[in-house]
Amino acid sequence: MAQEYASKQPQGFKNHIENVAIVGAGGQSGKFIVEEMLKNGKHNITAITRAGSTNKVPSGVAVKRVDYNDQSSLVEALKGQDALVITMGVTAPPDQQTKLIEAAAAANVPWIIPDEFGADGSNEETSKDILIGPPKKKDRDHIEKLGKSSWIGIACGVWYEFSLGGGPYRYGFDFKNRTVTFFDDGTTRINTSTWPQTGRSVANLLALKVLPDDESDRSPCLAGLRNKFVYVSSFTINQKEMFDSVLRVTGTGPDDWQVAHVPVKEYYREGVEQLQRGNRVGFAKLLYSRMFFPDLAGNFEATKGLDNDKLGLPKEDLDEFTKIGVRLAESGYFDNEGA
Repeated sequence: MAQEYASKQPQGFKNHIENVAIVGAGGQSGKFIVEEMLKNGKHNITAITRAGSTNKVPSGVAVKRVDYNDQSSLVEALKGQDALVITMGVTAPPDQQTKLIEAAAAANVPWIIPDEFGADGSNEETSKDILIGPPKKKDRDHIEKLGKSSWIGIACGVWYEFSLGGGPYRYGFDFKNRTVTFFDDGTTRINTSTWPQTGRSVANLLALKVLPDDESDRSPCLAGLRNKFVYVSSFTINQKEMFDSVLRVTGTGPDDWQVAHVPVKEYYREGVEQLQRGNRVGFAKLLYSRMFFPDLAGNFEATKGLDNDKLGLPKEDLDEFTKIGVRLAESGYFDNEGA
């Protein structure tokens, strides 16, 4: 496709995203995306929510209630939107994103940020190993096949504070029992992002121009990212560096913790077998351990580089977000999560 320029578009063309619809505005990542878009002040934001939902949305966000069993209600809610951001919990019906994609096409929504927010979806081997990759690729391919919308995926790694505080089957930390399990020697680096950085990534992405102004314009624009991933990260870090931060913020020493090491590939296989037996813990084990394989699966900075500067993302303080992870663990935030 030949490069288009804003200066050569018909009169009335707007070279920016104005209206943004978001699914999951009150969710774990969605609320941070909304918060950052409100800070930017560049968009009219509409939360798409189920009829009867009691989830609260911030002031300044419009609400449109839909019935996912009535496609016409989805299409009507998305009419006039320039972009659709999809964030969904793990319990969402597997066909929900497909319904949204098809409604966006029918409503002529030009841009979709699909429910990615994790590993590098362009790495097909890793995507297959963590099980959730193939259905996500199927949805991205469906967007392209329908031909009405373009997608941009957010590869941000798994969330730092959530993963640190979420128990031993994620980043290996059990704060209640003061144990930590390192994969191999604990020095394999991965990319991980905080919830606020994820929110800024989406907000700042949607604040970019749609097209370059003219042939001399080299500034970032959405057209240059069409049907691609952007790669963002808060920290490129290994488990030992996480542990050092934990020791700093908790005021503990290495002798206060029980430290174990496990072969990462063996741990991954255990997770697969547990999941096959119906144990949901197995999914967390296989997902997280796969990121720490020595093939750089979780370190996309090393293989693809980062788009942090392109999106104007700040550098963050590791210990600040380690404190949040510890606080989440100690508050019982994860007690009813199930895995």
